[in-house]
Amino acid sequence: MKTELQNAVSTKETHPLMAFKIGPLPLPIYLILAAIIFAASVYGKLPADMIGGIAVMMVMGMLLGDIGLRVPVLKEIGGPAILSIFIPSVMVFYNLINPAAMKAITAFMKGSNFLYFYISCLVTGSILGMQRVVLIQGFLRMFVPLLVGTAACIAAGVAVGTLTGIGAYRSFFYVVIPIVSGGVGEGILPLSMAYAEITGLTNDKFIPQLVPAAMLGNVFAIMAAGYLRRLAERRPELSGNGVLVKSGDDELIRAAQSTEKPVDFSLMGAGLVLAMSFFVFGQLLNLFVPIPAPIIMIFSAALIKAFGIMPAKMEQGAYHLYRFITSSLTWPLLVGVGVLYTPWKDVIAAITPAYIATCFATVAAMITSGFCIAKYLKMYPIESAIVTACHSGLGGTGDVAILSASNRMELMPFAQISTRIGGACMVVIAAILMRMLN
Repeated sequence: MKTELQNAVSTKETHPLMAFKIGPLPLPIYLILAAIIFAASVYGKLPADMIGGIAVMMVMGMLLGDIGLRVPVLKEIGGPAILSIFIPSVMVFYNLINPAAMKAITAFMKGSNFLYFYISCLVTGSILGMQRVVLIQGFLRMFVPLLVGTAACIAAGVAVGTLTGIGAYRSFFYVVIPIVSGGVGEGILPLSMAYAEITGLTNDKFIPQLVPAAMLGNVFAIMAAGYLRRLAERRPELSGNGVLVKSGDDELIRAAQSTEKPVDFSLMGAGLVLAMSFFVFGQLLNLFVPIPAPIIMIFSAALIKAFGIMPAKMEQGAYHLYRFITSSLTWPLLVGVGVLYTPWKDVIAAITPAYIATCFATVAAMITSGFCIAKYLKMYPIESAIVTACHSGLGGTGDVAILSASNRMELMPFAQISTRIGGACMVVIAAILMRMLN
């Protein structure tokens, strides 16, 4: 009897339909779950909260991420991230997502602040799970490629914009600066407010002019990240496999990072509390220090790791939580980004040859400079280029998309510094220069 039962289970698991998977789910199970969620949204029974939001985003994210991993060519340029962002954006534009699903996604992404939950878990887990020597040397050296990359992208973007007829002034303030401003919330909105104050117009006049450049720049950065991942596979000597700095003990560091410790679920719970506490600490200290809360979160976690204050068990819990979040929730998060933060009409409006060429030149110059200068700083060219590419991403969402396309989520702390500090500096510089020229 026992043998018959085992044979039945074995037959069920090896059935061709069960062998074909969408994400981690066998195809029949995926179809049943997707049908349930779709029916609930049609009949108004999909909760407009975390439950409904996770259900819709995971079903869509698993499918789009899986397709992006399978389609030739597309899979080499960050296909999962591209599809997970832009297919939902197109669906919203053509009203192909019903209102119940939209409410659920909106409630989860905005009401529950899912993006910052995700980033907090990634930043805390990746920093505490990092080797101390890599962390310390990486933070000290990464500002050089960031500075060089910024100068290179400004020169290239303005030059190409001028040659294609956009003009130097407009290329700088309306194409290059939006790309490197640090995203929509952290860059475009304060930039539009600064432009509005200087010109005497309202900021809603500037937002549609600034958003397309940021989005196109983000797309090019995602594609470049996918190419860099492929290059790392062909030329392994150029890559640190997620390690930014050559420390001299690279083999030992890789061995230590690849040594998997048993997952302890109670420690993962401790890691969750740590991640949320670091974020709350950033918000609290922001009352007294004029530095964005996410930056405070990053530096506080980095200081604790650098001084060896946190017990190793707690670091292990935070690191395993980070691994779970990246493997399970990245594509669903990008679906929410596509639905809520990527208006397709703005992307389409920007597609002119001159505009595309200027955006491409801006991003290409930044990434190329980051790649080339790495050897002078004892950094890995692939990782240096990827971190520099994040300066042209759409804030935290762009960092997630770029790092997921390159399969280098370990670089999130450096990416956040690149995006947020680099972006804030560019907003301030642009406001000062525009005031001087008007």
